[in-house]
Amino acid sequence: MNTALLVIDVQMAFVHRDVTGAARSCPEASQNIGMLLSGARANGLPVIHVHHHSHEENSAFRAELSGSDVQPFAAPQKGEKVYVKHVNSSFIGTSLESDLRDAGINRLILCGGTANHCVETTTRMAGNLGFDAIYVGDAVWAYDANGIDGAVIPADTIHAVSMANLEGEFARVMMTKAVLEQL
Repeated sequence: MNTALLVIDVQMAFVHRDVTGAARSCPEASQNIGMLLSGARANGLPVIHVHHHSHEENSAFRAELSGSDVQPFAAPQKGEKVYVKHVNSSFIGTSLESDLRDAGINRLILCGGTANHCVETTTRMAGNLGFDAIYVGDAVWAYDANGIDGAVIPADTIHAVSMANLEGEFARVMMTKAVLEQL
């Protein structure tokens, strides 16, 4: 299969959130994304970046704000495609799907931020569109969230549920080490 690495929303808004002390799962995610980038590049796999530029008034991801900037370790290199999206899925409002098909890519390795939002949404759509999707469970992260009853749902629980939602239904969930061994 022709494989590409899809790096989703590794942007400064998350760094800004982390600095506030927000409870987060998978502290090693950034390091693992860096290893996936290095591995993909070393093996000649296409690396595709997706950046979120929100149209929501109060979003830290608005294009004119520093939160939309890419985290330096995940900066695109020359020749790597970059897609800008305005919603959760990397496939909505972009030419990603047609470009992947035109390039003969049928397997996607997905990582980035966040586990239960844009990476999960894109992974679900990738699976539904017929791509062989690999969700890298330790190269994504989640934050605590408030449930509809007001109770705090821990980031680790959200992260685990995201992986459980995807495994076998929309994707294969693998960890960075196993993915790198297969490149």
